[in-house]
Amino acid sequence: MRSAALALSLATLPLLAGQPLTYADGATKLSGYLAKPTPAKGKVPGVVIIHQWMGLTDHERKVSDDLAKLGYVALAADIYGEGVRPANNAEAGKLAGQYKGDRALYRRRIAAALEALKAQKGVDGTRVAVIGFCFGGTGALEAARAGLPVKGVVSFHGGLDVPADFKPGPITAKVLVCHGADDPFVPAKDVAAFQDEMRASKADYVFVAYAGAVHAFTQKEAGSDNSKGAAYNEAAHRRSWQHMKDFFKEIFGK
Repeated sequence: MRSAALALSLATLPLLAGQPLTYADGATKLSGYLAKPTPAKGKVPGVVIIHQWMGLTDHERKVSDDLAKLGYVALAADIYGEGVRPANNAEAGKLAGQYKGDRALYRRRIAAALEALKAQKGVDGTRVAVIGFCFGGTGALEAARAGLPVKGVVSFHGGLDVPADFKPGPITAKVLVCHGADDPFVPAKDVAAFQDEMRASKADYVFVAYAGAVHAFTQKEAGSDNSKGAAYNEAAHRRSWQHMKDFFKEIFGK
C-alpha cells in the first residue's frame, strides 16, 4: 500500500519535488526524504544521505534535492527513528553516541536505507553510494567497513575514529573523505590512524583536507565563527561538492 501511495504522490508532484518516505528496520519505523530527477530512459544511480547528529533536517533534504537535479535518486536516511529528534546539542551528542557505540546497529540502519532506496522505481541497484555529514560521515565510512553493496562512500567532515577493538578488514567500496584541515574534533592522531586503516584494508581512498575549514563546513546554520570549532566555509563547501561530483562520475560511469 505504501509503494502505491508513493507512486501516486510522485505522479502529482512537480518535477524534482521531494517527499517523505517511510521505511523500517525491523519493528522500528524510519522517516526519510526521497527526491527523484526528471524521468529519464533507463535506470539511474542512487545515493543515500546520512544526517548529522541533529537528525534529518532541511540540510539533508536540500542535499537530496540537489542530487536529484544532478540526475540521481536520493534518499535522506533516518537513523534515529520516526519522531526521534534531539532538541539540543546535549541530546544530539547522547543519541549519536548510542550509534557510534553500537556500530552493528548503525550499520543495520544504513542497510535499511539502502534497501529502501533500491526498492524505488528507476534506481539502478548496482550503482549506489552513501554520503554523510559529521555523524553521518562516520556512517558513510561504516557502510564501506561493513562491506555493504555500494560503489563508493563520501564523508563530509565526519568522525574517523573506530572502537578500540576494531580490526580492519577488506574494503571494496571506493572512499572519499572531505575533511576540514583545522577541525578540532578530529585530531591528527585520528587522521593518521584512519589512513593506516585504509592501507591495511587495501582501500581505494582519497583524503582531501580543506585549508581554514573546521567541523561542519558544509552547513550554513553552523555560523561563521571558526573559534567555536564548527563553522560554515563557502570555499570548502563548494570544493567538496565538486570533488563528490567527480567521484560519482568515476564510480558510476556515464
